[in-house]
Amino acid sequence: MLTFIHLPTIRLNEITEAANILEQDSFGPKVYELSNGNMLKLFRRKRLFSSALLRPQSLRFCANAASLHQRGIPTLTPLKLYQLDDPAWTAVLYQPLQGKTLSQIVKNNSAAWPDLLPELAQFINHLHETGIYFRSLHLGNIVLTPDNTLGLIDIADLHVRRGPLSPGRIRRNQEHFDKYLRKENLPIDSTDLWTQCKLLRKAF
Repeated sequence: MLTFIHLPTIRLNEITEAANILEQDSFGPKVYELSNGNMLKLFRRKRLFSSALLRPQSLRFCANAASLHQRGIPTLTPLKLYQLDDPAWTAVLYQPLQGKTLSQIVKNNSAAWPDLLPELAQFINHLHETGIYFRSLHLGNIVLTPDNTLGLIDIADLHVRRGPLSPGRIRRNQEHFDKYLRKENLPIDSTDLWTQCKLLRKAF
């Protein structure tokens, strides 16, 4: 498991000087793409006193990656864990998961959706059966890798349970998934996906 390394502000600025900002909010950049292809993701503790004080979100991000790798699920690879000068901020340097998100694939070619369904249904069912509860499970966070396997990115909100997910959590996953489809205005229907997932659960 990675341990925290102090990253001074001056060094942070040097690292990100030529980087592309992929994500930001009112507090500034959140995700950088560095010149060597690696990513730097920043995490801010939102409250002075919270569970993140003892277990920062960046640490959970790294632990989630390790849990997925242990289960044979492709994901990003953390390289370094940083504590910034401001104690409310930490960061993770990681190697991204290569491939295209299913959102990118469907936006470019909606006709690809039926071909993706069988493998996607098996992938989602595998996550649920192995206790992976991912509140951000949607097409933008599922990647089709160059070797045609599915993996996960943006895994900070992922939780690993000891047993299969309950029907309630599965239902919440489906609701988040469908909400993303509506938000992104993707021209696909998820009905067949959930039907296939249900059939797989019964077979298991």
